[in-house]
Amino acid sequence: MFAIPEQFSNATKSNFESQFAIFSSLTAKAFEGMEKLIELNITAAKASLEESSVTARQLLSAKDPQEFFSLSAAQAQPTAEKAISYSKQLASIAAGTQAEFTKAAETQIAETNRKVITLVDEVSKNAPAGSENVVAALKASIGNANAGYEQFTKSTKQAVEAIETNMSAAVTQFTQAAQKVAPKAAAKK
Repeated sequence: MFAIPEQFSNATKSNFESQFAIFSSLTAKAFEGMEKLIELNITAAKASLEESSVTARQLLSAKDPQEFFSLSAAQAQPTAEKAISYSKQLASIAAGTQAEFTKAAETQIAETNRKVITLVDEVSKNAPAGSENVVAALKASIGNANAGYEQFTKSTKQAVEAIETNMSAAVTQFTQAAQKVAPKAAAKK
């Protein structure tokens, strides 16, 4: 007779453990993504500082305005290429972090769903006669919740894919524009 409260107590404990596990996993993935982003930004800032110093020295050593503008124009393509590279690396970090985040969440949620279904099955075995409709309604609501989650997951994946496609298209357009501008700037030398 006391089996059902004990089962719920164990299920509640298991649920808290699962929630803590998913929280820990998602937090770890978020921090990994932030570490990569910070490393990228530090590397980009160092490179930019060094290159700016070299460029400034070159521009200050120009003997006339023509040479100054020629040196300035020569920097257009390398600067654009570096911006494109940074954008690609940033997009890669974001996509990788999102993929890891989704994978961790899906794994934990699937495990939690499995535990809930197991609990419902165990409780339904010990349910008093005449409670079949309640058990069936509970199972149906769990099934509906899972279906809703699956639809939400599909919609989220589609949205992420659309964002990645748009980012890729933007980088491609920026690359094409930079490639068109750089030869024109070099031709003005």
